[in-house]
Parts: sequence; structure tokens; C-alpha cells
Amino acid sequence: MIVYDGKKTDFLRSIEADSIVDEIEQSILEKMGRHTAKSEIRSWENSLKEMYVVMNDPEIPDGAGVAIEYNIPQTSKRVDFMVSGFDAQNRPGVIIIELKQWEELTAVEGMDALVETFIHQGRHRLVHPSYQAWSYAQLIRDYNQTAQEENIGLFPCAFLHNYKRKEQNDPVDAEQYREYYEDAPVFTKGQREQLRAFIKTAVCREDHSDLLYRIDHGKIRPSKSLQNTIASMLKGNREFIMIDEQKRVYEEILDASRRCQKDLRKRTVIVQGGPGTGKTVVAMNLLSELTGQEQLVQYVTKNSAPRDVFKLKLKGNHRKSVIDNMFKSSGNYVGAPDNAVGTLLVDEAHRLNMKSGMFHNMGDNQTREIIHAALCSVFFIDESQRVTMDDAGSIDEIYRSAAVENSEVIPMELQSQFRCNGSDGYLAWLDHVLQIRETANFDLEGYDYDFRVFDTPKEVYDLILEKNSLTNRARMVAGYCWEWPKDKRNDTNYHDIVIGDFAMSWNLSEGEPFAVSETSVHEIGCIHTAQGLEFDYVGVIIGQDMRYEDGQVITDFHMRAKTDNSLKGIKALEKTDPEAAYRRADELIKNTYRTLMTRGMKGCYVYCTDAALRKYLLGRSS
Repeated sequence: MIVYDGKKTDFLRSIEADSIVDEIEQSILEKMGRHTAKSEIRSWENSLKEMYVVMNDPEIPDGAGVAIEYNIPQTSKRVDFMVSGFDAQNRPGVIIIELKQWEELTAVEGMDALVETFIHQGRHRLVHPSYQAWSYAQLIRDYNQTAQEENIGLFPCAFLHNYKRKEQNDPVDAEQYREYYEDAPVFTKGQREQLRAFIKTAVCREDHSDLLYRIDHGKIRPSKSLQNTIASMLKGNREFIMIDEQKRVYEEILDASRRCQKDLRKRTVIVQGGPGTGKTVVAMNLLSELTGQEQLVQYVTKNSAPRDVFKLKLKGNHRKSVIDNMFKSSGNYVGAPDNAVGTLLVDEAHRLNMKSGMFHNMGDNQTREIIHAALCSVFFIDESQRVTMDDAGSIDEIYRSAAVENSEVIPMELQSQFRCNGSDGYLAWLDHVLQIRETANFDLEGYDYDFRVFDTPKEVYDLILEKNSLTNRARMVAGYCWEWPKDKRNDTNYHDIVIGDFAMSWNLSEGEPFAVSETSVHEIGCIHTAQGLEFDYVGVIIGQDMRYEDGQVITDFHMRAKTDNSLKGIKALEKTDPEAAYRRADELIKNTYRTLMTRGMKGCYVYCTDAALRKYLLGRSS
């Protein structure tokens, strides 16, 4: 959908008449049914005047096409400014321009494509503008049939018109961003002529065939190159080989998705499964197969950690990849059109929030927004892994939202365990010993799973180091009972967790994901970096938020670190309804440790800061 489109002369006249903002605002109201925020209006006023100066060049043809706020079909992504036409060899081309009002930015070391800048009255991490422009162009290349079949050239760039670039060593040009700005150059304050020259390389003749209109109305179809890329990445990757129950569920979901595309009826699949049942393995195989069947398919999670890890495992050594656009945040579907996506694969669905956005003030209900956006929505869920106050994903909510969206619900279950060495018994024992629910599994006798309790955290760490030396698949994790100071989050020499003579840092906030980094075995992860992922062996430090007193496993949310937002709001609830607060906190804290203690497929090694809990677990596991 194009909010504003016309020829170059139309755009210049609208700017000169001071009507461009009114025209865009009215178009958004008519086409999207929403009013525009004042901040967005100010952004248009400033940036479009800059583009007026750029476009006011006689060598850019008057008949060049101009589009403003182009909503890439079947996504929530909007391109700020596009110019269309033909080059000197009469080849069709479209310039994609990402407009930024940023006045400064800093490079974020060790984080692929991220920069830090000041917006919304604070400093925030955002993607580098070159990456943003490149990804938009790649989305159109990968999914727009018109662009594919007519070989329309797509040329992305970014224009930071308020940004004063340093002559040397400017952060926007940092080496870590090279592969992005080589494909999508950045133009800054004082570089209008360079931007004009870039436009004229692809658009020096007028757009005589309405390129932008035809792209906007082009069919959505994954390109052959995208289909081949995701298929080749998955092929031969042992981590994504399905077994038994996983294959059955996979085939049933394939069938449901195909029926949706054929009869255009919504279907919502609920796949229940505990830790290690292979939910993500099924999701990755569906992502590949359905893309190969020319569907628009996306893998969705609330937390970025699983997305980052699985992208990396698929891409290997390739940092920039066409598959990046297939991995989305659960907050990506606010305001998305009905049935915009063929199939959405929602992993860790128990972690879904109600509202989206940086301040949790966007949208209404992530579950319903996802069902609304997809013909086929698939929710992989384990309600016992809800670990924060914001976690609102539930089977009941999926049923409610599906009813509102008139979607048929298909329940499924994954039962076979391949984590915990095939031991359903270990999981049942864990529920029993943590007093989450009563089971018949009183001890671990007869189970082929390496569970041990140690007297010191160093013993746990030493054993994790030994196991990790084999395959880089062992990690330390802990309950969030130690502070994580913001200014120390990338200082490996600052030890957040100190227990006697044992001292380690929380996982660093920069660099490769915790689950795959070669150095993160020397750091300690928390629930936010470990959930949804798995290792061969996991070492768990249980803090003072869970203790053993008078024959009971008790929890104490007052012992959680202040930097932990997972229980944000619990103290306010305590003032109005103490019983509800304690009940909710007890559930979330026990779920947290249950989740951490099921990250290891072959073994779990535990240290408890509470000596009584240590003795209790030791007695129940021997």
C-alpha cells in the first residue's frame, strides 16, 4: 500500500503548496483508519522538505515516480521515500530511501547491524540505517512477483539529513557495518549532490510504466533464490532432523496450512509440548517447506535470543542473509492487515504479551493480532514456562482470540522427549521436587540423566568447563538474584555474581548470542538468554529467591534483583492483594527454575545458595 504517490512534479508542487503533510495524513486516515501522531507529522515536515531540495534537480526527470510511506505488502514495514524510473539503458529501477532525523549515533561493538542513538527522550539501540534500507529492498526482491519477473532494480540508501559526518572514523562508517553500507550507502548533511548522483544512476528517464503502482499490486511469492537458500541451510543440519512424534505433527500442520491457502479459511494450530519435545525443530522445518511451496512464512518469538541463535545456526558464517526477514518479533503485527501472511510459526507462545512496543502501549493483544495477520497461525506453547508478569500467552487466550477472528482451532501435542536423554521421568521428578505438582516420581533412580548437586558454585563451573570443551554446548545459568548494572554489562572483568570466593559476570549484552558464543561459557546466563534454547549440559545456580523451610520449597520475590523486570508490578500487587501476589510470584519463580533446569539434554548440575534446599535436592536425587 502506498500512502502517497505521484510524479516528481506532483511532489514538488505539494511541498511548495504546503499541502504534502495534509495529503499524507488524510491518506493514512482513509487507507489505514488511524490518525497520525504529532511526532510523525513533524518528521514528515522536516524530512520531506529535505527531499524537496534533493529532487529539485533538472536531471532527475519530471516524470519520475515518487512514493511516500510505502507499506511493503503483507508486512508492517514502511519505506519512507521511493523514486522510480529507467536508467540510460532503459532498465527499470527504484531508489529506496530511508530518512532519518538523527543528529548523532554511536557504534555498538560486537552487535551485528546495531547502533545507539537518542530518540523518544532517551538512548536506544536500533538497526543501522543501511541495514534497514537493505532489508526493505531485500523484502521486495524476495517476495514481490512483479519485481522478480520484470527484473526491476532495487537500490537502497539512507539519508541522515541532520547528521554531521566526521571526515575520519565516523561511527556510521564503522568497519562492522561495511557489508551493509556498501549495498545501501549513507548520505548525511551536506551530501545532497551525492544523493542526487545516486538517484540518477538508476533514474535518469521518466517512469513511463507506473513501476511503483505495479510493485504495490504485485503478487506475494517467495523468490526461487529465497526458497533454495532456506532449503540448503536446513539440509544436512543434524540439529533440525525430525524424529517420530515431531514428523507426525509437522505433516499435520503442513496439511492445515495448505488447506488454508486453498479455501482461504483461517485455521489456528495449538501445539502443546514440554521442554525438549522438538517444537523449534518442527517450526524450522515448516519454515523451509512452506517457503518452498511459495508461501510467505515467518518464525515469531517474543524474546530475541531464540531468533538470533537459530538465524545464526542456519546462516553459519554469513552475517548478512536473505533469511533475516523471515524471523520476526511478536510485536510485529500491530495493525497488520487481515491474512497478510500465509503462515506464522509462533515459538515460545507462552511468552506473548498483551500489548507491544517499547513502552507496552501499542496494539491490543499479540495473540489476536497474530491470528488476524495470518491465514494459518501455529502456536508452540508450554504454559509451565511462563516466567514474567508480562507473559500472557495461554491456550485459553488462543481459543478466545481464534473465536473473535473466526478461526478454526486444531489442538495438537508433542509428547516424545529428546531433551533430558529421553527422560519424561526427570521432568516429572522436577515438578514433584519443586512442589509444582504431585507426581509419582519421588527420586531419579533408574533414569539415564546426569543430575548432581554440589556444595560450591566453583565445582559446578569446573564441570561445565570440562563438558563444554567437547562441543561448546555447556553453559552456566542462574536465577535473577544478582544485580546487572547497566554501565557494566559489557565488562567481563566486573563480576556481578559473587558467592564467597566464586565470582563471575552475567552474560555480556554485546557479541554473539550467549548460546553459541565461544567465550560465553565464562559468563552466566539468565532466563532471558536461555529460554527457548538447549545445551548438552547446564549448570544452575539457585539464588535466595527459592529456599527450603519447614518441609516446603518456598519462594521469595523480595530477593530478586532490582534490575530484573520479569516480576515488575508484583510489589504493587502485593499492596492491594498480597495473597494473589505471593501466588503469582511463586508460580513464576518455580517456572523459572524448572525452565533453567531443563535446558540440558544430558545433564544438569546445581548449586543452591540456601544450604537447606541444597540438602533437600541432594536427598531427593540420590
